[in-house]
Amino acid sequence: MIIVLKPEATEREIDHILDRLRELGLKSHISKGQERTIIGVIGDDRILQNQPLIAFPGVESVTPILAPWKLVSREFKKDNTIIDVSGVKVGGKKLVIMAGPCAVEKLELTVGIAHEVKAGGGTILRGGAYKPRTSPYSFQGVGREGLDYLLEAKKQTGLPVVSEILDPRDIQLFLEKADIIQIGARNMQNFELLKEVGAYDKPVLLKRGLSATIKEFLLSAEYIMSRGNRNVMLCERGIRTFETEYRNTLDLCAVPTIKELSHLPVIVDPSHATGKWNLVAPMAKAAIAAGADGLLIEVHSNPEYALCDGEESIKPTKFKELMQDLKKIAEAVGREL
Repeated sequence: MIIVLKPEATEREIDHILDRLRELGLKSHISKGQERTIIGVIGDDRILQNQPLIAFPGVESVTPILAPWKLVSREFKKDNTIIDVSGVKVGGKKLVIMAGPCAVEKLELTVGIAHEVKAGGGTILRGGAYKPRTSPYSFQGVGREGLDYLLEAKKQTGLPVVSEILDPRDIQLFLEKADIIQIGARNMQNFELLKEVGAYDKPVLLKRGLSATIKEFLLSAEYIMSRGNRNVMLCERGIRTFETEYRNTLDLCAVPTIKELSHLPVIVDPSHATGKWNLVAPMAKAAIAAGADGLLIEVHSNPEYALCDGEESIKPTKFKELMQDLKKIAEAVGREL
């Protein structure tokens, strides 16, 4: 349920409403816009059916929400959410490009790629220190040491860092060393992990699960936001279908669909979606045209020797060329790069 307050509603009136909701065993979240303040009510809306909330001082209207996600919905927040990641704004007019190696390997290599990403126009450095792999015999990442490599790359380039967390017990480590905590596709419904990252204000990049519906995807974001963390970005990275010519099927319909249902920024990962380096550029361009707020691209200086996903990584020269093409598309759709 959404409670819209009058422009002249006082803090005392707002507190009175919040107290009543607490008495009923309901949670509430306040969203303050330029013209209106909105209270999102979390819990069983049936409790409020016989409660005359419209009669409370300061209340302008009361609207039930039919969607199972509350805080994520456009009804709760009409304006697009813009997330500040160490000075980089995600969700605004300017597009955000997160780029770097799939997996962090060595310090010199990580720092070198970071410099290439920045020179090409990238705004955030991506890199996996911990890697969830389908096979237990595949490269699992270098762990804590990899986060230190990323931190050194950040010191030298100024690029904020996004890296994936696998274990809730590592939360303090990621809070200290990462600017964005990534929840990978395999952990999209790891609800304990979602609740853990939701307990902090650190920006979160939530990836869509391998076979997740839009509803399941948004409800996973709701898990994070229901714990208080409003800094959530959604990442479309392709879904599993019957097609075998490429790694996954990039669901670009999800971009405008999610933008209609939710106020959260939407990022597209054309690298994991396609699994082929030569498909990254065309899908990246299509994603921007579809309305994505940014991209997550794998860049590696020597993909042939990459320890993880070299087949879908593009070289720094290709990355620079792609960035030039993306500028034209961004301008055509009213965005900036």
